[in-house]
Amino acid sequence: MTETSKTSSFGFRDVDAREKVRMVRGVFDSVASSYDLMNDLMSGGVHRLWKDAAAAKLNPRPGETILDVAGGTGDMARRYSRMARRAQERRGGTDASVIVLDYNAEMILAGVAKGGEPEMVWTVGDAMKLPIPDASVDAYSISFGIRNVADIAVALKEARRVLKPGGRFLCLEFSRPTAEAIRTAYDAWSFHAIPRIGQWVAKDRDSYQYLVESIRRFPDQSTFKEMIEDAGFSRVAVTNLSGGVAAIHFGWAV
Repeated sequence: MTETSKTSSFGFRDVDAREKVRMVRGVFDSVASSYDLMNDLMSGGVHRLWKDAAAAKLNPRPGETILDVAGGTGDMARRYSRMARRAQERRGGTDASVIVLDYNAEMILAGVAKGGEPEMVWTVGDAMKLPIPDASVDAYSISFGIRNVADIAVALKEARRVLKPGGRFLCLEFSRPTAEAIRTAYDAWSFHAIPRIGQWVAKDRDSYQYLVESIRRFPDQSTFKEMIEDAGFSRVAVTNLSGGVAAIHFGWAV
C-alpha cells in the first residue's frame, strides 16, 4: 500500500486514503464470486459491448506486453489475448504477453478459476505502486477500476512510468451521462435497483451501494481528461459510450 496522508472518497464519504485501500479490498473480497454475474445484471449485458469497444481501441498486437491493471477476473485480458493472437495468425510475429494485475487476490483467484488464455499471466499488485519496471510495457489499460484507487493522480503517474515511449494508455470507466434524460433514468436505476440486485444475488447490499456512490464521485469526462494530461500523456481523447454512462479515455506516452 502506498503511504499517503491524503483523504479519498469512499462512496459519498471522505476517508483516510490508507483506510480506503482496506475498505475497497473488503468490498471486492465480498463480491468476487458473483462479480461477473452482477455486471451482466446491472448493465443488461451492455458492459460486454463497452469492453469490446475498449479492446478494439487498444488494438493489441503480436509481441506486445500489455498490462491490464485492476484486471479482476480477466475479462479485458482475454479479449486482448485473443485479438493479439488473431493478428499474429494473419501477419506472424511473436506471442503477446498480457499481465493481469489486481490488488485483490480473491478477484484474481476467481479469474484463474474461470480459465485464461496462453498469453495471460496473473499477479497481485497495487495500481499506485506497480511491480513493473520503467518503460517496459507497450500498452496499459484499466477498466472500471481507477475510481477505486486511493489516489488517482498517483495511479496515472505510475501508468506513465511503466509505458514505453509511444505506449498506449486506455481507461474504461463509468462517467457522466451527457443528456439530462439519460442522467435521470440512470440515477433511478443505479440508486434503487443495483443495491437491491446486490442484496438478492451477492447477499451484499452495502458493497453495491458503495459502487454506485463511487461512480457519482468520479470526475466527469473533461476533468478526468485533464488529470491524464497532467500525468504526462499526450493526444488524450474521450469516447462516450451509451450517452456517457461510460467513457473510454485514450492517450499516448510520448
